Amino acid sequence: MRLKLGVALATVLALLAFGAVPAAAKPPRLDARAWALIDARSGDVLASHAAARRLPVASTTKLMTAYVAMKGLPLRRKVRAAPYYAIYGESLLGLGAGQRVSVRDLLYGLILRSGNDAAHALAVAAAGSQRRFVRRMNRRAAALGLSDTHYANPIGLDEAGNYSSALDLTALSRRLLRMPAFARIADSRGALLRSLSPPLRIATRNTLLLREPWATGVKTGHTFGAGYVLVGSGRRKGAELISAVLGAPSEANRDLESLRLLDYGFSRYRKRVPVRAGEEVASPAIAFSGGELPLRAARTLVVGVRRGERLRVAVRAPGEVEGPIRRGAVLGRAIVYVDGLRAAATPLRAGRAVPEASALDRARSFAAGHPIFTGLGLFSAILVGVAILRRRRRRGTEGEATIRESREQRRAERQRRREEGAVR
Repeated sequence: MRLKLGVALATVLALLAFGAVPAAAKPPRLDARAWALIDARSGDVLASHAAARRLPVASTTKLMTAYVAMKGLPLRRKVRAAPYYAIYGESLLGLGAGQRVSVRDLLYGLILRSGNDAAHALAVAAAGSQRRFVRRMNRRAAALGLSDTHYANPIGLDEAGNYSSALDLTALSRRLLRMPAFARIADSRGALLRSLSPPLRIATRNTLLLREPWATGVKTGHTFGAGYVLVGSGRRKGAELISAVLGAPSEANRDLESLRLLDYGFSRYRKRVPVRAGEEVASPAIAFSGGELPLRAARTLVVGVRRGERLRVAVRAPGEVEGPIRRGAVLGRAIVYVDGLRAAATPLRAGRAVPEASALDRARSFAAGHPIFTGLGLFSAILVGVAILRRRRRRGTEGEATIRESREQRRAERQRRREEGAVR
């Protein structure tokens, strides 16, 4: 199949009218020390207060623990839990020293249950010691440009030098949510940890996930120094937002203020549906046999757009296809961009089957595509036409001679009869 990939048969550019997206209300003021709200697609800050202030962040520290661990450890690897000496009241997964457990299950225990023992086990498994792991955490923070973040432990315990900011937490979460494995963990209401013996079922401590069906994560935290902290995320109207609320006075207040912040953010978006499932998006030519093959979108694309943003649909598909092609075969993609950033994409599937071209189709196509064969065909047609005309003219001439001969014979016969009558 000769695929001419690249931008395509068509690129549709839709410029959203300013009046199409209503103006949002003013950002809310929350009962918290600091907060930030960003667009997960672009990183744009939609609302903030004291967003760069360095504050203790409790167990949202474990977001960097997860990031560093996932960069260094395969999810399927089984490790032995390092001894962890907890104090009363700590959140634990309940690991026993030396117990074998997969990295995947430790990450679920880290994010859903906020297990301090899971954080310690990951740190030791990835770096050999907690101290070396913390050095990796700080190097990662610097590499990611988190200038208001520093770590003293992988757990989030109140300790000098363990702090972050609302903006840094949203930026780190944006990076994490681009990792499909982490996004699945953060969006889980519960999980079964099969690598433990016996398997252990756990539920999330993130009550925002349990409360709102559109919520997608991310991590809770609480210590006496940090107060109540929540990094939240959600997807509505085709938009995905990430919030961080630091230093709320209670768990209920933390959830309520996070909801207010996210609701404000989503109010600034209008849902757009630039591509619908089953819609014919492209129609490449079919080689040899002729005609066109409809390429249809595999799924509907829903995109959230703010006032003044431009939406564009780019179609990447072949200009020509050659059979055999089965119905439903993927032959391209439709990609939606908002202000130049990729927002959504869907495969394009063949709307019908295309059989392999016959030898006659190939020959006909070959001849049609070569001028010498076209010229020979035209010359042959002219010769045939001339021969037909000559035959018709010859037949016409012969007919006229026959008519003249018949007339002469009749005239001679009449003359003969007159002469015979005169003699009598």
